[in-house]
Amino acid sequence: MTTAGISHFYIPIPLLFFFLFLFLSSTPSSPSSPPYLHPGTGTAEIESETRSLYSEILRDEAVARLNDLGKVSDADGYLERTFMSPASVRAGILVREWMEDAGLRTWVDSMGNLHGRVDGMNASAQALLIGSHMDTVVDAGIFDGSLGIISAISALKVLKSNGKLGELKRPVEVIAFSDEEGVRFQSTFLGSAAIAGVLPVTALNISDKSGVKVQDALKGNSIEITEESLLELKYDPASIWGYVELHIEQGPVLEWIGFPLAVVKGIAGQTRMKVTVRGSQGHAGTVPMSMRRDPMAAAAELIVLLESLCKRPREFLVDGGNCNEYSLESLSASLVCTVGEISTWPSASNVIPGQVTFTVDLRAIDDVGREAVVYELSNQIYKICDRRSVSCVIERKHDANAVICDQELSSRLKSAAYTAVHRMMGEIQEEVPVLMSGAGHDAMAISHLTKVGMLFVRCRGGISHSPEEHVLDDDVWAAGLALLAFLESHT
Repeated sequence: MTTAGISHFYIPIPLLFFFLFLFLSSTPSSPSSPPYLHPGTGTAEIESETRSLYSEILRDEAVARLNDLGKVSDADGYLERTFMSPASVRAGILVREWMEDAGLRTWVDSMGNLHGRVDGMNASAQALLIGSHMDTVVDAGIFDGSLGIISAISALKVLKSNGKLGELKRPVEVIAFSDEEGVRFQSTFLGSAAIAGVLPVTALNISDKSGVKVQDALKGNSIEITEESLLELKYDPASIWGYVELHIEQGPVLEWIGFPLAVVKGIAGQTRMKVTVRGSQGHAGTVPMSMRRDPMAAAAELIVLLESLCKRPREFLVDGGNCNEYSLESLSASLVCTVGEISTWPSASNVIPGQVTFTVDLRAIDDVGREAVVYELSNQIYKICDRRSVSCVIERKHDANAVICDQELSSRLKSAAYTAVHRMMGEIQEEVPVLMSGAGHDAMAISHLTKVGMLFVRCRGGISHSPEEHVLDDDVWAAGLALLAFLESHT
């Protein structure tokens, strides 16, 4: 594997069409790109050029901090850091120290979000927000969420070291959001949705698997929150200029085309559901097969139905309904559905279960098409459950419409990304890629508050939500340089 990519990377034809759909406006380069620093330079010149690109802060220190943060976990042997867990609090203390090291004024709000702010030349001007999340999935990688926070802090630290932090034309605020993954309370974007003003007060009473409520989890960490103070968390839209988020791609496209950064055009919409199937609990050895009302067998059929619908949506949405031809084409290319969690009661090998519950995660770039799929899926679920004489309850736990990133922000980020890669590589012919995101990000919630823009960073093999998640040190460097170039345009 080279610094820029891999020498050989096979992609099946159907997957290639999917990548082409996502890869909206880029010119592919060779999988092996030229070295980062200008060719033909001697050792002394390379050392001087490396220093001029702030590698000690944007690469070496940033990578070290990512590794340090990756060790802060609630589990032994793997990374797990959920909303308001002991590890999340320890991580916040660490990130807060780094924010203050970069010259930022810091505080923690009543939803556990960590803020670091510099006022610049005009404290009353509209602020630029830069953020990502501190929480993780179970058995996580160290870059998801954390890279965006660390890179932003590093870029601001460079401005501080250059004496330019006070020359920012507008306030800049870095936010490490307390919850994006939704692992503990099965409700994503608790932190960013509160700031955007779209988190309902009922969210405070959501319970985790141990019966602990969101409000109680905050109180256990000396954070008092009420319905009134939750509403007060919302930022005034008139005080915000825009929001930028840097995040690993979580897909293989950038590695395939051999480019370290991409601008995000938009984020796919999401629906999360919980399906509960109830049947007749009984003895595994005494109830004849013909007399069973087995929720496990029913759930298995429902999960296979979901897979079939999401692989071939056009076959199920044959009449279209409110789903036009554009939506059908979009679904065929972008629809993904996942059952990521399943539980049974009483969960014993010699007992026909009485209840089975499973989750559904459904994502598509087109909102009309996504709603059509949810409607058809629900109809089919009820039909199968009726035929099998079991009851089914479908709960929609989370909905987020697709988000299209702001053109002005995207243009500025594209220019910043080009500047960063150009400074590292020398002359480049390629355009900065523009991709859609199939994964959800805090930018989805913040889009209700202000315009948003995103940068993607290449990750090895497109692997994420896994300890195998990896970003090259030089790509961390490129990410920091891009944010630095973007911030310098505000000085």
